Amino acid sequence: MAKSIKDEETYDALRDEGMSKEKAARIANAKANDSQQPSKKGGKQPPYEEWSKEDLYERAQEIGIDGRSDMTKDELIEALRSH
Repeated sequence: MAKSIKDEETYDALRDEGMSKEKAARIANAKANDSQQPSKKGGKQPPYEEWSKEDLYERAQEIGIDGRSDMTKDELIEALRSH
């Protein structure tokens, strides 16, 4: 099932910056929606570096990151940010 992108220009710019297709699509679609303000969201959680390895692992499990059980804390952080 193909997902539609509501703001292709924003999507392409985010992909050029290295964001995953999924994340770029979410942001581009949110920016195209007048009722959402994605730039004003976030910042409510501490940075991943302040999370415990167990919490990082649980988050990776929630979003389905493969190979998480063999990852170090730094690798989990990188995988979560790349998702």
